[in-house]
Amino acid sequence: MTEITEYKMLINGAWVAASDGGLLDSFDPSTGDIWSCVPNATEADVDAAVRAADAALDGPWGQMTPTERGKCITRLGDLLAEHSEELGRVETRDTGKMFKETKWQATYIAEFLRFFGGAADKINGDTLPIDKPDMFVFTDREPLGVVAAVVPWNSQMFLSAVKIGPALAAGNTMVMKASEHASAPLLEFGKLIAKAGIPDGVINIVTGLGEPCGRALTSHPLVARVAFTGGPASAAHVIRNSAHNFAEVSLELGGKSPFIVFEDANIESAVNGSVAGIFAATGQSCVAGSRLYLHEDIADEFLEKMVKIAKGIVIGDPQADETEMGPLCTQGQMDHIQAQVALAVDEGGTVLSGGNAVTGDGLFFEPTIIECPRQDMTIVDTELFGPVLAVQRFKTEEEALALANDTKHGLAAGIFTRDSARSLRMARRIKAGIVWVNTYRAISPIAEFGGMKTSGHGRESGFQAIYDYTRPKTVWMNMSDDPLASPFQPR
Repeated sequence: MTEITEYKMLINGAWVAASDGGLLDSFDPSTGDIWSCVPNATEADVDAAVRAADAALDGPWGQMTPTERGKCITRLGDLLAEHSEELGRVETRDTGKMFKETKWQATYIAEFLRFFGGAADKINGDTLPIDKPDMFVFTDREPLGVVAAVVPWNSQMFLSAVKIGPALAAGNTMVMKASEHASAPLLEFGKLIAKAGIPDGVINIVTGLGEPCGRALTSHPLVARVAFTGGPASAAHVIRNSAHNFAEVSLELGGKSPFIVFEDANIESAVNGSVAGIFAATGQSCVAGSRLYLHEDIADEFLEKMVKIAKGIVIGDPQADETEMGPLCTQGQMDHIQAQVALAVDEGGTVLSGGNAVTGDGLFFEPTIIECPRQDMTIVDTELFGPVLAVQRFKTEEEALALANDTKHGLAAGIFTRDSARSLRMARRIKAGIVWVNTYRAISPIAEFGGMKTSGHGRESGFQAIYDYTRPKTVWMNMSDDPLASPFQPR
């Protein structure tokens, strides 16, 4: 019988259970077994976490210089890298993501915290060449206050780092809500916070369902900003909740990213990029290149190569070195994907590879490629969050551009061509927040990340992200020794 690990939440530096004792089970998606449980936070628990974060603004954290704060953030990044193997093991067990990927992510994502740590004492205001004599006017930037950060189960370390880094660099405090589907990795990460020298209450971590935990957090009157990553339906609730506290809101939502391959592309590179873009992480990525558009002259050759690779992908235990693709994370994903694949076939799609759940234990689904004869098929603009690729053919650049932009999403896009002028034309005209040319899924702490349309608004990563966690304060100083003139003239 599997031993169940019981986790607790981090509130004001203490590890605590839910105030009513409520728990949520967490399943290992590779076996279907319950392996851990986490607190199901109540409104009172959320309130305690937010108040702890609010009090920490005026505590030791608020008294630190930006340089001192930066050193704490950098140490947190160093600790993340040092503990990447054990964090990766926990994340793999909780989410089904490949251990090779989770370990690498934890190691590389430490660079994001180091980047923001180094930037903490480089936030500055401006002096203004004001149009009034004897006035010296400048702006200062101050932290917003308490930040509510809501992260999903996939890519937790990355999505946490791009919120923690800029928020703390700017001097804010935080309450983070981990996904109810896989909270353990973020709670394990939370054990490093005090070791980094970050005072109690600066980062709090709660776990629980959207109701009441998510609602209570995003609508709390002491929350000044909500940084949310997730789906559009949940984002709509976040926006409505922010009407109660007028919090600033940034949203990083789903995608249905076009991956466009022209006739002059390096076919081997494009095939490998597309395979990585849709089957890496079992397709459970917001930037998955799940819409493949192929120029008709190279489509048959491309698909022959890609189908061969897809059929040879080794599916199995995500902890094993030989495994190339692990399971889906939740039963809900499996049900959604099976229904959408069946609908695609009913609407005229042709399954070139895969299309079925793998029999046996665990939530495994075959790498699936479906050729779609029409753009208006449901699967073309429905995010599946799994290893399913919708393929179409095009004849001209204008047709490819129209197909790519014919979507409610706008997070990412990929372009493969040797024609640099064409790649620039396409990159400028595609309606997406991130465009990769002759590569895919590349990230860096230096580069901003975010979408448009129903893929959200606001940007994460990059130096500008720090300023999004501040508010400017304008200071007017009268330099004249003369008394102010009376507004009332003597009669």
